[in-house]
Amino acid sequence: MRRLRQLAERTPPGRERYVDLLRALAITMVVLGHWGVTAIGYDHGRPAGHSALADLPWAWPLTWLAQVMPVFFLVGGYANAASLAARRGRGGTATGWLVDRSARLVRPTTTLLLVLATGAAVASARGADPAQVRTVVWFATIPLWFLVAYFVVVALTPPMTALHRRFGLAVPVVLVALVALGDLGRLLGPAVLADGNYLFAWLAVHQLGFAWFDASRSAAHPADPHPGVAAERAGPRRRRLPLGRRAGGTLLAVGLTALVLLTVVGPYPVAMLHVPGERLDNAAPPSLALLAAATAQLGLILLLRRPAGRWLRRPGPWQAVIAVNAVVLTVFLWHLTAAILLIGLLDALGVLPTPPVGSAAWWGWRVPWLLALTVVLAALVAVFGPVEARTRRPPPTGPAGDGGRRRRTTLAVLGYAGLVAGLLLNSLAPKAAPEPLGLPVPAVVAYLAGAGLLRLLRSGWGSRG
Repeated sequence: MRRLRQLAERTPPGRERYVDLLRALAITMVVLGHWGVTAIGYDHGRPAGHSALADLPWAWPLTWLAQVMPVFFLVGGYANAASLAARRGRGGTATGWLVDRSARLVRPTTTLLLVLATGAAVASARGADPAQVRTVVWFATIPLWFLVAYFVVVALTPPMTALHRRFGLAVPVVLVALVALGDLGRLLGPAVLADGNYLFAWLAVHQLGFAWFDASRSAAHPADPHPGVAAERAGPRRRRLPLGRRAGGTLLAVGLTALVLLTVVGPYPVAMLHVPGERLDNAAPPSLALLAAATAQLGLILLLRRPAGRWLRRPGPWQAVIAVNAVVLTVFLWHLTAAILLIGLLDALGVLPTPPVGSAAWWGWRVPWLLALTVVLAALVAVFGPVEARTRRPPPTGPAGDGGRRRRTTLAVLGYAGLVAGLLLNSLAPKAAPEPLGLPVPAVVAYLAGAGLLRLLRSGWGSRG
């Protein structure tokens, strides 16, 4: 508690605390949503989980609020733009920022993968079915689907901020148009056009985070919207994202109207999360309907910005937000592992409840289920949370020549490529393929190579030209 008070007291006056609150709320809602909507049953004598949404159609409109991945990319865009501008204001480079930014993401992710691979290897050595081992690990690594996209948008932040400085809100407009083109491919063919939506949709939301930072800095420093960034000060005038309640109400109304037209009248499912049996999935890949939901969410965020900001000036709420954000990625990465551990324990004890979805017993089981999962996750966070919370900035390195800068940039790009390739290979591999490590070996090699390369760069290796 003392350290939390110290961190709260050292918070810069100009920090947008609301961004931190939104990040904590988004991850908390993802965790509770995954846990709450899970239905447990048995498949060939083994515990298996599936989404209960197919049996709860009345709950589909609730996913318009519960699907909070757009919120995470929005606040990620704000935070990335703010930290990159600060780095450049201190005379740093985009490559240095990129390498430094990777640490908070890579360390907790690497810990999860190494623990899962070790556990899988032990289980396989003791005679467990490698296909079953892979299935368990596959479920535990479902959160890494999100990190694939997030690693990409982080790596693209420097060039995308340059586009934002030049073209402003026209950039997300173009990206939304590309999402619409992908949706046409999904509806009319060829379906492969929609694959780009995994990138274009999240980049569009991420760009809005840039615009939010842009507008908030302009409001705080009207004469110098981007302190320390001469290129931004010299850039052309462009339309900025309005932050007031009127803009929030307009975005909320426009987003909800578009959402109703696209889902109730149009061809898109009402649910913004995966529903087994539905022809389309609004989240995989992200669709225009999901972007409409993101627009409505942005409107609601702007409407609540001022009262939330006042509330966060109180010590108690702000300290709670700091505490959650210190381990927020750990919570996200381990929440499905917590569910697997609890299900395995209850099954081993012969007391795993499997009531039909929607029954009184199923609803009655929701509260103890969530409480038990919270206890298991809290234990995991107590063990693994310090890996994230204690991430330190590396010591400053000496200046590099042009050759050194180019080499570091190339190596940083290769590092991020290794991370993305490893996580993507794992996510795309069949969930029941025999894997003694629970993870495809090429995925492990690619990921660890990328993580190791970025770690070397953080230590200052290759900084001399």
